[in-house]
This record gives sequence, structure tokens and C-alpha cells, in this order.
Amino acid sequence: QVQLVESGGGLVQAGGSLRLSCAASGRTFSTYAMGWFRQAPGKEREFVAAISWSGVNTYYADSVKGRFTISRDNAKNTVYLQMNSLKPEDTAVYYCAASGKNYPGLRDNEYDYWGQGTQVTVSS
Repeated sequence: QVQLVESGGGLVQAGGSLRLSCAASGRTFSTYAMGWFRQAPGKEREFVAAISWSGVNTYYADSVKGRFTISRDNAKNTVYLQMNSLKPEDTAVYYCAASGKNYPGLRDNEYDYWGQGTQVTVSS
């Protein structure tokens, strides 16, 4: 069982930056692939970024590639999402998720555990 708690969301102007954190409980965090997803009002939840258990492999949605960076610190049981050059269309609730599979999936049904989400609002 893994419990996930996101933090770091908030209100930022377009062009600004935020760093989201996701703290995980449990001793087996380092064995889980981790992902970030987001859901804007009236839209379906969408993939943002994912990282393998080792941190070697990362994947990004085209919409955030070059602006967002996913990373993890297994010693701290934490995964991060550094978001730069934010745009109003990045406004959403951001969720982190953990997958017991041996690869970081790009679909939400590939993840086993979810945090409650943190709101990111980007003003124009």
C-alpha cells in the first residue's frame, strides 16, 4: 500500500514557475514507477509526465515537453514536477500516481495509487 500526498500548487502568472512535490509513504517507493496527471475543469484527466523506478527513464506529454521536468529522490520517497514557462492552459488539478508495473505508463489505468491532487492556476 502506498499513500501519496501532493504539495506545491498555487496561483502563478503566465511565464512563471512552480515545483510540485509528491511524498509517498511505504518502504517500497523505490520500486514504483511514478506519474503526474492533470485534470482541468470539464476535461478528462490527462497524462503529464512519468518516471521509471530508477529515475533513468522519463516521459512527457507533448504539451509540456521542454517546460516540465519530472524527477525523484528515492531516499526521500518523493517525486517532483518542476514546471517552467507556465501557460493558462496548464491550469488544472495535478495528481501524482504510483504504478507497481515495471514501466512508467502513459495511461491512468496503469497506475495503482493516487494522491488527492493539488490545484495549479496560471493567470494570463
